[in-house]
Amino acid sequence: MAAVTAVLAALLPAGGSAAKTTAPGPNLTTLVAEARQLEFEINALSEQYDGLRIQLSRAQADAQVAEKAAARDGAALALGRQAIAQLAAENYMNAGLDPALQPLTAGNPQQFLSQASVITELDQSTGFTVSSLSSDENQALRTRQTAEQQIAAVGALQARVNAKKHAIEAMIDKVNSAAMKQAMAVFAQTGQYPDIVISTANTVGEQALQAALSRRGDPYAWGAAGPGEFDCSGLVVWAFAQEGLALPHYTGSLWNSGVHIPRSALEPGDLVFFFSNISHVGIYLGDGYMVDAPDFGQTVRIDPVYWSAFVGAVRIG
Repeated sequence: MAAVTAVLAALLPAGGSAAKTTAPGPNLTTLVAEARQLEFEINALSEQYDGLRIQLSRAQADAQVAEKAAARDGAALALGRQAIAQLAAENYMNAGLDPALQPLTAGNPQQFLSQASVITELDQSTGFTVSSLSSDENQALRTRQTAEQQIAAVGALQARVNAKKHAIEAMIDKVNSAAMKQAMAVFAQTGQYPDIVISTANTVGEQALQAALSRRGDPYAWGAAGPGEFDCSGLVVWAFAQEGLALPHYTGSLWNSGVHIPRSALEPGDLVFFFSNISHVGIYLGDGYMVDAPDFGQTVRIDPVYWSAFVGAVRIG
């Protein structure tokens, strides 16, 4: 009560009579509720950000593949055109320019190649096959269009990542306001739970759990996966990486990375997920507790499982 009173005193305007006070300051309950809501939104946005980063990485890889394919097909097309040009030159030097080859000088090879009768005549009269050049033209066009689409997708995803980042930063600034920091300092005094230690670690999940427990006290940071800062999915990724398992840094992907198990079958080391949008994850400890990186402004710690928001559990390995 003394701590609450001190914080409230700091939050309310100092000095002056009641007549001069235009409006009461926010009380502790209101500030904590607002800060918790902002932290929840930051956590949810952080997981969306992690998911976008995975999509962006895949899109960038696809764009690189498409660029290489376009370059390869463009090179093949250039070789085909060079072969036809050489054929035309040889034909002209030997007996004058064959009428079948005259369209080559018009500067529009695509129009020439679209004339199947001319290609057939050329193939038959010279013994040189040029029909493949038409398919090369079309393939080069398709691969170039694919590459351009992939590059555009990368740009769009990067814009979404940047927008998500700005939204998170704006919320963090608000939570960092002096009044909210004072209120959350009082709230955090009740946020420490029993230091539960598991006696054995025979499974991959239990070993990852022990690794996660070793990070207690490290700060929450959105998009972080260790070794000194974590968001909720980042803690899971880091813990299982210590056991040689590479997991995706995104709650939505972690949800599909193992075997789904019922609440009644929970064991230490299982992943527990929360909220309808699966925006939070922890590692089950036993006795209704978990280790997690809860929210912005807090540290990796032991928390009671949020049974009211529990949506399911996954066993890795």
